[in-house]
Amino acid sequence: MLIPRVLPVADVADERLADYVSLTDVALRSRHEPAAGLYIAESSTVLSRALAAGHVPRSVLLAPRWLPDVLALLAGAPAGGDAPVDVPVYVADEPALEAIAGFHVHRGALAAMHRPALPAVSEVLAGARRVAVLEDLVDHTNVGAAFRSAAALGVDAVLVTPRCADPLYRRSVRVSMGTVFQVPWTRIEPWPAGVDVLRGAGFAVAALALSDEAISLDELVAHLPPRLALVLGAEGDGLKPRTVASADLVVRIPMFGGVDSLNVAAAAAVACWATRPPAAPG
Repeated sequence: MLIPRVLPVADVADERLADYVSLTDVALRSRHEPAAGLYIAESSTVLSRALAAGHVPRSVLLAPRWLPDVLALLAGAPAGGDAPVDVPVYVADEPALEAIAGFHVHRGALAAMHRPALPAVSEVLAGARRVAVLEDLVDHTNVGAAFRSAAALGVDAVLVTPRCADPLYRRSVRVSMGTVFQVPWTRIEPWPAGVDVLRGAGFAVAALALSDEAISLDELVAHLPPRLALVLGAEGDGLKPRTVASADLVVRIPMFGGVDSLNVAAAAAVACWATRPPAAPG
């Protein structure tokens, strides 16, 4: 179990708070967090979902008014092993929180979480019928939104390519509303050679792209393969030509009003909804 230890903080330069410094510096955090084996969970809702998924906090930072709620979340949460885990809970006033993190923390709490090891691709694909593949997305908001759509619309797993933004970056996790902990995912590499891995696992690989050879999403749905991998490409450039050429199918979402394409997060939602399981819960 987790053993929270409440520690008031008076000095914003306290070295114990190093995990929380400069959270708005995307480039810095994108290098630091994976290397340090951590990610940041923002808000009590996200922390609750991370704990439910078995993730273990290394510390928590919050304002006094959120202390009772967060202590209740931590009480009795699994610690990932038999031994109890000590969790420092740093308490600071809101101006100090803003000085430490670099933004106004108004969502309850920040928690530095131990980053779990990623599973093998074969483990993530085992038993899956529908998979979303995110190729080289750079916007953490789009990554989080795609995960939320995948969770809401019954996608069994998400694969991200080596250059895709980190699904466990703070903004990705927040936008996903913690569903990044709910949907099995891992990185698939190398890519696009990984298309052959998907095909070898029995998936029809459908690249969402603008192409003269593309079929409509309606046509795909009318002849839906039993196992389907939907591949969505980076903002702006879309999928790599090699990825499109490697896919079994190229699929486009029909457009109106002279619009040629949707934002990748919106396209993910549309494609996941159209190919949702027939008995999806209401």
